Amino acid sequence: MAENLLRDLWADLNQDDLRLLLKERIGEGRFGQYDGDEDVIHLPLAREECRVSLTFKGAKIVAIKPGTAFDRQEWNDICAEIEGPILRGPRKVGREFSFSTYCVKGWWCGERSGVQILPPPQSAPSAQDGANNHGADNPFILEFPIRDAGVWPTTNYLITNQRRRREHRKLALLLNLLLVGTTKFLPDRRRSFWACVELGAKAKFKWVQEWYDANIGEVVANELSAPAGEKLEELESEKYYTEVGHDGRGLCVPNDLDDLICLYQNLPHALQAKFDRATYWFSMASRQWEDSMSPPTHRSSPQLRR
Repeated sequence: MAENLLRDLWADLNQDDLRLLLKERIGEGRFGQYDGDEDVIHLPLAREECRVSLTFKGAKIVAIKPGTAFDRQEWNDICAEIEGPILRGPRKVGREFSFSTYCVKGWWCGERSGVQILPPPQSAPSAQDGANNHGADNPFILEFPIRDAGVWPTTNYLITNQRRRREHRKLALLLNLLLVGTTKFLPDRRRSFWACVELGAKAKFKWVQEWYDANIGEVVANELSAPAGEKLEELESEKYYTEVGHDGRGLCVPNDLDDLICLYQNLPHALQAKFDRATYWFSMASRQWEDSMSPPTHRSSPQLRR
């Protein structure tokens, strides 16, 4: 029986990070090749060019086996990399734009969770600049802890950036549950559509692409940014979920938001993955507004407290 190169020490290594590392370091940037068994992918190619074979059970890698062109020294280097900077790298701060149906005029920081909400830079495009901005996607900066796997231009930087994007997506979906209104992020697949770019008697229409960008500086930083604006108002939790509405005050938060985020962060990996699937479908329900004629359902307060 061929040796299984997959180590028990890698139990906490995210499967996406492992796939990316093997794709870049062994697959030469390629995703690999099948050779009869649909549960096995050979890197970089099959048969005599195979250096390792990945055996999957569903979406999970359950075995890594040496191939005909296996290089033991190369594999030892990869193992050292995984068990060094990839799994034990320093804590950094990931940064990215998110969007809220409430204007974000100030900052909030969770002392224990390490998550911070900041208003967008003054130079950033704002929905408040237009006349028809009710329920608009108002940008704000979300900052959050990630583990740094390495710096540019190494493969490990790609892993750090992948972690940043993954953690941002998960936290934005979590905040969509915990905060009133809708919290979202831009999709990876950019849609194109017709848009009215100028209202009035001489309305103008253009074929545009869905996207947003502004200069927020480093997307991976050593520490949280300095607060900007006034601190966001915190309301008692039960009052927050029953009384907050679109009254012009902008975004406010429940007073137990940091505790709720910590509860999520401390979930076991399997339970957190299940919770992530739930927040994804909760978000998808609100995105069906354009397509579905079904009446909207009422949102209830989050049930993370137990």
